[in-house]
Amino acid sequence: MHMTEEIDLDVDILERNREEAKKVNDLLKKNQVRSYNVVGAIGSGKTSIIEWFIKESGDVVPGAILGDVSGKDDYNRISSLGVPAVNINTGKECHLDAHIVKHGMEKMPVSNLDYLFFENVGNLVCPADFPLGADARIVVVSVSEGDDVINKHPVIFKNSDIVVINKIDISEAVGSNIEKMIGDAKELNPKLKIFTTSTKTGENMEKLINHLKS
Repeated sequence: MHMTEEIDLDVDILERNREEAKKVNDLLKKNQVRSYNVVGAIGSGKTSIIEWFIKESGDVVPGAILGDVSGKDDYNRISSLGVPAVNINTGKECHLDAHIVKHGMEKMPVSNLDYLFFENVGNLVCPADFPLGADARIVVVSVSEGDDVINKHPVIFKNSDIVVINKIDISEAVGSNIEKMIGDAKELNPKLKIFTTSTKTGENMEKLINHLKS
């Protein structure tokens, strides 16, 4: 008689990721680096927010690990600003995981950094269950995704710390209700810190950057 055993692969994978995330966070804390995991759909404004932070960073030293399925577009934008940056292409994988990030950090001068951004692959589903070891997770959504985008992706908002509702300068043109988006986010997670911004006009970007620095 053949014996069979059921193995929950999902639990094993998630537990292994949590172990790797702790190693990432321990290393960052040892070097006194503040870190953010930035998630959001393609075109929501993740890279633009990191660019803003870098340009307004003053005396602090930021760096970024940039994840995409393929290409170096975001990496080229960030590295052109003269800060340490690493490009990670995940191939068929739809998110970064802590193991990949840990290896990416081997290429970074971590001991010389004050801040480190992990820009995740562009979607609101896959990254939800994979913490990367960052101090906080930022979810970026744009009004052009529709004012129901938050309700459609509850898990990522329940497991995040900061929400940026971006492109508010075009909310009227695309017919999105910003107050609804804020309300939906608060209902899912009352502890969320919420910012409404426009990376194009600069509206409220100073408030966001000051919060990230603090």
